[in-house]
Amino acid sequence: MSASPELTDPLAPGPAAAAHALRIRPGRPADDAARDRYVRAHPRGSFFHQSGWRRAVERAFSHEPSDWLAFRGGQLVGVLPLMRTRSLSQSTQLISMPYAVYGGALGDDAQVELRLVECARAEGMRERAGRLELRYQEASGLDLAPYPLYSTFIRELPSTPEEVLAAIPKKARAECRKARDKHGLELTEGLWYLRDLHRLFMANKRNLGSPGLPLRWFQALIDEFGSDVVVHLVHRQGEPLAAVMSFVYGDTLLAYYGGTADGADRSTSASNFMYFALQEWAVGRGLKRFDFGRSRRGSGAFSFKEHQGFEPRDLPYQIALLREKRMPDFHPSNPKTERLRRTWSRLPPWMAAQLSGPLARYLP
Repeated sequence: MSASPELTDPLAPGPAAAAHALRIRPGRPADDAARDRYVRAHPRGSFFHQSGWRRAVERAFSHEPSDWLAFRGGQLVGVLPLMRTRSLSQSTQLISMPYAVYGGALGDDAQVELRLVECARAEGMRERAGRLELRYQEASGLDLAPYPLYSTFIRELPSTPEEVLAAIPKKARAECRKARDKHGLELTEGLWYLRDLHRLFMANKRNLGSPGLPLRWFQALIDEFGSDVVVHLVHRQGEPLAAVMSFVYGDTLLAYYGGTADGADRSTSASNFMYFALQEWAVGRGLKRFDFGRSRRGSGAFSFKEHQGFEPRDLPYQIALLREKRMPDFHPSNPKTERLRRTWSRLPPWMAAQLSGPLARYLP
């Protein structure tokens, strides 16, 4: 693979303005601290734009980084976190960011972001990649094809834990009260619940007909982000019923990976209770927003989040087709995948878990 060139703004008027010319170059590990400071200060920066996400992906799945940074006068003015991944057909894809719900270019202005994407696109063409996928949380203004598959669910948290229950719709509120008062469910925090979380997560993924993610991925996130990763367990008299891994970013809690024991929602409303109690925990920590993550329209998760009183907001993902001729369609919304999903859901749990590790690398 040839080295990526450093690029300067071709419109710069000459040597006198060289100090202020826009310079784009690939990111390096030595840039990580500056990059993270920039991301955290940017109004559209996200947990997934941070360098730790890239390192965790490298460690767990061996995907290669392809970050781009923009400088002006020696000052960092833009970041595009990007990674090379492989599809099941072994073609290269450039994704910002794999296993993440948010990504895309961040810049001081629209021109910086455009130049970052142009450089990434040119690199993809040189590498004969299939596509460039940008998982924007907000509209980018770039002239790229939309990929409108997902919505996100974010809302402001109240000022006190006692107000959380009142903000939940009446039916869900009754289920939360019943789970707490009648069934005696409790929420406890601790990274030692990681294996419980992974076991429940994998069982839910299998039931849905989708491969899960290996335990090493969850551990890599904990190792990279430390106290910004929290794991909670819902239990009744010590019996694990549900678990969730969340990320703390600024004033926001992102509820990201979760799982519930078979029948626990039917018998005890475990999921209703877990996300209600998790919001109470977030308020107690002084956090201001709750991010319920993304879901596909028409999915059970989408309906559940609406049932909890969250308003969906479409995610404006964008894709630049490079060598590929059509938009990616290998996802549960495609009826053609139904047979595969049905077959997967019938696998013995041990087999689904064993196959999930290798397959997860190709489903970023």
